[in-house]
Amino acid sequence: MINQKTKYMKRTLLLTAFLAAISFVAFTQDKSKRPSPPAVAEGTIDGVKIKVDYSQPGAKGRKVMGGLVPYGEVWRTGANEATVIEFDKNVKIEGQALAAGKYTLFTIPGESEWTIIFNKKIGQWGAYDYAKNKDQDALQVKVKSGKTDFTELFTISVNKDVVTLKWENTAVSFKVSKG
Repeated sequence: MINQKTKYMKRTLLLTAFLAAISFVAFTQDKSKRPSPPAVAEGTIDGVKIKVDYSQPGAKGRKVMGGLVPYGEVWRTGANEATVIEFDKNVKIEGQALAAGKYTLFTIPGESEWTIIFNKKIGQWGAYDYAKNKDQDALQVKVKSGKTDFTELFTISVNKDVVTLKWENTAVSFKVSKG
């Protein structure tokens, strides 16, 4: 009987060790080797420190706006994990108040107007669960989109008084000021 218990315990221990090793490898995967590598945009606007963690998909010859990224649908605003934006102080986005903190940044692209969404639920993958977490929206603002020179990689930048999103031939900015 002891022999059976010992064998069972050894198998359980080996299986547990194997699963732990696989989990460790998956957890420590180098994100920089992804087809859409991670990027960070940082800057200060009106005394407010802003940090944006996102992933940069490439156009790779594809039709992006209105194609790969459909008009009128919620987009994760990048690739992989949903984009996270952080403000170290209260801000105004396009004149509307938003408390300091971290937010998932979603967008709804349109041909001439975009909706910028700041959602309190952090740690989302893509926009797949956005509908379940829509009640966590802290703020939505509408902004006009414009044309820009071709940009292969999706890029977010923190500029003089705006945060700008660029990809393909489209640029979208939202105004930020201290709240």
